Amino acid sequence: MNTKGGLTERKASMQQGGNARTSMQGLIQAMEPQIRKALPSVITPERFTRMVLTALSSTPKLQTCTPQSFLGAMMQAAQLGVEPNTPLGQAYLIPYGNVCQFQLGYKGLIDLAYRSGEVSSIQAHEVHEHDTFEFEFGLEPKLRHVPAKSDRGPVTFYYAVLKLKNGGVGFEVMSREDVEKFAMKKSKAYRNGPWQTDFDEMAKKTVLKKVLKYAPLKTEFARAVATDETVKSTLSDHMADEPNEMYTTIDNEPDKPEEAPKGVNPETGEVKE
Repeated sequence: MNTKGGLTERKASMQQGGNARTSMQGLIQAMEPQIRKALPSVITPERFTRMVLTALSSTPKLQTCTPQSFLGAMMQAAQLGVEPNTPLGQAYLIPYGNVCQFQLGYKGLIDLAYRSGEVSSIQAHEVHEHDTFEFEFGLEPKLRHVPAKSDRGPVTFYYAVLKLKNGGVGFEVMSREDVEKFAMKKSKAYRNGPWQTDFDEMAKKTVLKKVLKYAPLKTEFARAVATDETVKSTLSDHMADEPNEMYTTIDNEPDKPEEAPKGVNPETGEVKE
């Protein structure tokens, strides 16, 4: 039974009143050959399947999502080798209406950056009100953060620092208010999922994506980041070989071109020392 045939048969079962969870489990099992083919060595197929079934059970709304969007989000997690809906926070399968959205987590983005082979060091942090925090952009950018020893107060800023193996360095800073405005404007899933349960992690992912945007990283990594917060609209027998096909965003507004920050070559994306 191939993927298309299995999908058609299971969809017919659901239309005839079959149990949604049981039918979705059957679809996952039908996709096992594609899952096995897509997964990198960092996760075994058995472990990945258990995580997906646990996500389906612990988040009932996922059972009402269209099979295409749910299986598409699942396959995107498999292709990237990230754990969906686990305490590691690498990735999330988020129900939005009747579709399932794939979201990278903060730690998943860091793992993928290191796997690209071009990153020497990458990190993101929260800045609290009572911390010592100073930064300056320009040809000689500077950043200094000294956490307060006690009573750090509420979070006021988030920042990410990147160092490449070729010697390039860079950082990005956003205030908490700027992160909230960005999330409310760009993500329709802002009021659901990790933005509500793990705001700090999602905020750090936001500044990480900004600092990585101008780094000359491999095409595969750029494609992985591009499918963050997207919905897979179709399925095929070759999904494991199509990591960036037929995805659509459900953001509030499309991304607008951004100007390169000072100290960055806008054509090559090189982060200057």
